[in-house]
Amino acid sequence: MRIVSICPSNTELLAYLGLTSSLVGVDNYSDWPEEVHHLPRVGPDLDIDMEAVKKLNPDLVLASLSVPGMEKNIEALQAAQLPYVVLNPNSLEEIGRDILELGKHTQREQAAIRVYDAYQALLADYRERSQRVADRPGVYWEWWPKPVFTPGKINWLTEISELAGARNVFADRPEPSVQTDWNDVLERQPEYICLVWVGVEKRRIKPELVRTRPGWAALKAVQENRILVLDEPLFCRPSPRLLTGLQKLASLLHPSHFPACQEGRDLLRDRLERGR
Repeated sequence: MRIVSICPSNTELLAYLGLTSSLVGVDNYSDWPEEVHHLPRVGPDLDIDMEAVKKLNPDLVLASLSVPGMEKNIEALQAAQLPYVVLNPNSLEEIGRDILELGKHTQREQAAIRVYDAYQALLADYRERSQRVADRPGVYWEWWPKPVFTPGKINWLTEISELAGARNVFADRPEPSVQTDWNDVLERQPEYICLVWVGVEKRRIKPELVRTRPGWAALKAVQENRILVLDEPLFCRPSPRLLTGLQKLASLLHPSHFPACQEGRDLLRDRLERGR
């Protein structure tokens, strides 16, 4: 089967199902696993070159609507009459269902069930551990600084916060993605600030800039140096790699309750390998 993935999270889902060898092309931002680095690139996920996709003669194009603006990719796929599947999860449960759905579309149903079961088992483990945490600090997730974009109630990062023994300070907002401003964040008094700017490498994010925002010097998170610059791919892509992000966050917030995260290791892959 010849597959083209036009979104990084979809490329990652395929890897968990053991389908990396079926990929014949990926978007410019797909960077995990390492085996995809040599593949032909078909453009950034918001500006896919559909002619390049068509030349790869795919049996299936794996598309997404996880970022506003991706709708035009679907229109272009329809116009090109290419076979495609669209994934658009907002929650951890929906990501799990996408694993099973992708298994059906790729004739990898048994592999998908195995991955799904391991995924659910890890979530259950963290759910049980998090219930023992009494002190649940407020966390502010920053997807983008100006204008401010942050996850609301219906989003995997709200769930990740809870599973890590914390709470998203914007969980009262019903939408998946909230556009707001620095004053609104200030009024919510987060105890931790998690910077995960979409599409920006970790090394390029300067936490010291947060301290200069009007009024933010009074925040407990700033005063106690609780500004976390985290790996964007582990928190902003709707794939099972979020479990590794969860492991990292939980161990930072509550090291006595949760196991440490090992750099370079993937939590779900480790679980699958142990289960062989």
